[in-house]
Amino acid sequence: MVELTPPPRQVAEEVWPRIPNVYGVDLRAALPDDAEFLSDMLVEAINWPPDRAWSKRQILDDARNAHYVGGWKRTTDFGVVAIGGPAPGWPAACGEPGSPIGAAWLRYLPADDPGYGFVDADTPELTMALYQPWRGQGIGRAVLRRLLGDAAERGISRISLSVEPGNRAQQLYESEGFVVVGTDVGGSFTMLREGA
Repeated sequence: MVELTPPPRQVAEEVWPRIPNVYGVDLRAALPDDAEFLSDMLVEAINWPPDRAWSKRQILDDARNAHYVGGWKRTTDFGVVAIGGPAPGWPAACGEPGSPIGAAWLRYLPADDPGYGFVDADTPELTMALYQPWRGQGIGRAVLRRLLGDAAERGISRISLSVEPGNRAQQLYESEGFVVVGTDVGGSFTMLREGA
């Protein structure tokens, strides 16, 4: 398991410690300029099953999805972006070496425009994705742990999310302290993590 110590807080553009894996992945804070990439990650998150291939337009034209990234970066938005280093067999679908390969971010949504994992307006909702070739290598866990650490530093004690049955990410979330607190009409689980 990847264990990272919290970085000293200096500037948002700071690159945090390198994740020890064969790909040389770095983590950094999500920036206002990451809006388009976060939209791409939202598409990855929604299209997680191999038989689903909704277009970016289909996903972002649906207000139930668009509010996860629309107007990024609000003052209460924050996240973590994973940057992939050069690697043998770098997947062309993931851009050039040194490009973003995954992200996790938190956004507060209001009761009159709730997200799929909405618990209450005081609990931010987690969205997270990696490009498929980078999954299953501990990168997602490192990104999530960095985000959870940042949330704790900001005094955020509750985080929610939504995950569909069968998504392997549910195991990651459970191992990081999220528990199922409900099921929506479509069968997705609402999960909540309380405490630091």
